[in-house]
Amino acid sequence: MVQPKFQGANGTVTLTILIQQIKQFLEEDPAATYSLVIGTDSHERISEDQKSKEINLVTAIVVHRKGYGGRYFWKRKIVGNIHTLRDKIYAETLESLDFARMFIPILKKQLNGQLPDYDLEIHVDVGEHGATREMIKEVVGMVTGYGFVAKTKPYSYAASYVADKHT
Repeated sequence: MVQPKFQGANGTVTLTILIQQIKQFLEEDPAATYSLVIGTDSHERISEDQKSKEINLVTAIVVHRKGYGGRYFWKRKIVGNIHTLRDKIYAETLESLDFARMFIPILKKQLNGQLPDYDLEIHVDVGEHGATREMIKEVVGMVTGYGFVAKTKPYSYAASYVADKHT
């Protein structure tokens, strides 16, 4: 399996290194309270051949030591065939969910129950104000249907700020 590449403060890392760095961060203060947050944002762009629209999806993985800062990593994926705002929001949400479903079991295995618990959240880029307000129930239902906690704007900083910074 080809491992995705992630960007972080120390450059490009593989999934294996990403997990090692998150584990090390958690080990620095095992008594602290942590949040692990996954969120995706996107921006539309014209394809390289200038013939179609595609979106630049950026997924952020944020580890927050509550009250003491955190670390984040991000990965990029280009997706075509996105025509509406609804398609875009679904693509973002599904990208976060797909990543979480792959990533969390691997992380839990590496942590082996010996490190602090963390709150896991999926941040979706929808909110009460603006064009996405009608989609809140849909995407929150999708996230909770997969067994995750969903956060929306203004609390969805992983999608709205961290991932957005790199789109």
